[in-house]
Amino acid sequence: WLNPLNAPGRRDDNPRGTQPAAMAGLLIIAHAPLASALRAVGAHVYPAVSIQTLDVPPDARIEAIEEQARELLNLVRDPEALILVDVYGATPAKVAASLADGLQVRAVTGVNVSMLWRAMCYRAETLDVLVDRAVDGATQGVMRLGATPPQNQSIKSTEDDQVHTHHQQ
Repeated sequence: WLNPLNAPGRRDDNPRGTQPAAMAGLLIIAHAPLASALRAVGAHVYPAVSIQTLDVPPDARIEAIEEQARELLNLVRDPEALILVDVYGATPAKVAASLADGLQVRAVTGVNVSMLWRAMCYRAETLDVLVDRAVDGATQGVMRLGATPPQNQSIKSTEDDQVHTHHQQ
């Protein structure tokens, strides 16, 4: 869907136009300074989207980080929120897991720029769809780069192509 506002799964909390539809809030929790850096990158493409961030320093106590994260989460919830974290198993992910209720607050790990941009773009969709789009953005944004651009063609050998000169590359 080129226009995310017309995509399937989009919320329609506002069928009569009386008040704007709620959008999921975004919170990034990551090892310092990644969360702030990602917010700055997000602002390049979506300057009007507000994101809360929490940069976790190496010597931080998990209890203090969880308290700060809870305060930031309360700022972004409307009533739903998506928490993006950098790596599974580390302090940011443990904190996010403690805050995610599975209903109105979800968390995903492996945040990268593609994931963030997708999350920013599709905040008007249901939380389930938003999570799927964010994860898809993260995985689809990772690819090998080479001298030639990737093509979505499979290379099929034919019987008359003995020297492999007929492939389009």
